[in-house]
Amino acid sequence: MPVSARYRPEPHFSALGDEYGDAVHAASFPQTVLRFRNDRAAATVGLETLTDVEWIAHFARFTPLPDQPGPIAMRYHGHQFRTYNPELGDGRGFLAAQLRETPGAQAASDRVASDSALPGRLLDLGSKGSGTTPWSRTADGRLTLKGGVREVLAAAMLEAQGVPTSRAFSLIETGEALERGDEPSPARSAVLVRLSHSHIRFGTFQRAAYFGRTDMLETLVEHARSLYHPQVAAGDVAGFMAAVVDASARLTARWVAAGFVHGVLNTDNLNVTGESFDYGPWRFLPWYEPGFTAAYFDQTGLYAFARQPEAVFWALTQLGGALKPIADAERLTAALNGFGQAYIRELRAAFLMRLGVKSLGEAADQRLLDTTLALLREVGEAGRWEPVFHDWFGGFASAARAVAGPRAKLWQGKTFDNFRYSLFEHEPDRPERLENPAFAEPEPEEMLIDEVEAIWAAIAEADDWAPFHEKLARLAAIRTARAP
Repeated sequence: MPVSARYRPEPHFSALGDEYGDAVHAASFPQTVLRFRNDRAAATVGLETLTDVEWIAHFARFTPLPDQPGPIAMRYHGHQFRTYNPELGDGRGFLAAQLRETPGAQAASDRVASDSALPGRLLDLGSKGSGTTPWSRTADGRLTLKGGVREVLAAAMLEAQGVPTSRAFSLIETGEALERGDEPSPARSAVLVRLSHSHIRFGTFQRAAYFGRTDMLETLVEHARSLYHPQVAAGDVAGFMAAVVDASARLTARWVAAGFVHGVLNTDNLNVTGESFDYGPWRFLPWYEPGFTAAYFDQTGLYAFARQPEAVFWALTQLGGALKPIADAERLTAALNGFGQAYIRELRAAFLMRLGVKSLGEAADQRLLDTTLALLREVGEAGRWEPVFHDWFGGFASAARAVAGPRAKLWQGKTFDNFRYSLFEHEPDRPERLENPAFAEPEPEEMLIDEVEAIWAAIAEADDWAPFHEKLARLAAIRTARAP
């Protein structure tokens, strides 16, 4: 049997009708070489039993999985660098399937905070690089192999750090030579599949509002509310908005705690579940640098590291504007204005999680957040970003390890003393985690651009995939070690 007993198809989006998406066909690729399959993720949706031949059939040729309607290119609009674009939509990808996750299979870090009583989350299998659609415009609908490799690495690193993220599910090289202006051409090609908790974007609602379709807005809100935020009462548009605000605040806080820069926070790249997805020009901070940008084309620093909360809030205001025709304006505004408080609350929680300590109450938690940021700012390039969380994970339980490590000379001075006092106020959260061999390593797992380029160079120059798979194995180990 190609799928396991845990396979539970639930193609809800297709039931909305053809005003929300277009039935499409995948491109016919000259080659299909399986480069990566995420069996851990596949096991959560009953697809780990597929053979490689079956895997390629479903995730390169896109033969529909059992009881799935076939690929749908979703329709949406969006602001791109704050300029509205009504010509968007799935231009090189589509929704391939929707499945219910096995209860308890998802990591705690993947869950959107809710009181959901649903038996596991509803997940999407979405493609990238699968060919042209009605929304491709002049593009070729393809993905470079390098872009696919980068997305696999980004998702694995973020998951290891406790960030709500889509998971790279499959990467298959497709044997085409692509012309690209921003990397050496011809470039190798690939098709990626991600497993994501919804592809309903802010821009999905913007499109309905653009056409003045209050009926579509009401349908979309009820669709997303019932499936992703069922704790909100039916018909409560402002309550739905508040749930999206909270989820988005949590995501943004987790990005910041991870030192992650998404790069392109357009309204078509943010979804209603607060799960990060669609990784293009992402970067991780090498060290504390508020103005650090990921995209070479972000000339004004609109989506720089420290401006990400501002960018997400701006995008939420666009979602609020789209929902205004069907919502109580006062309650909608109140929901939107809850972002700041929710973000600070979630940022405290994110730093506690990354430092592996328990909450001691708002005042003490804020003190730890403030002193950690001050320390990151002071150590700068010498200490980098990630090593602070590696050396001091578990609080005082790591003191001996940290002061004997390669950064011992950094752990002194007034700023450090303030950090240490704040950190040691908090009890370690499950200090037994420090027994994991990952914490015996002098250096943490990072994902800085030089390493990413080195991994790609091995593939590009010698078709050597060993560094890629070795990196994924190390990220899996640190994910297990931290076990948020």
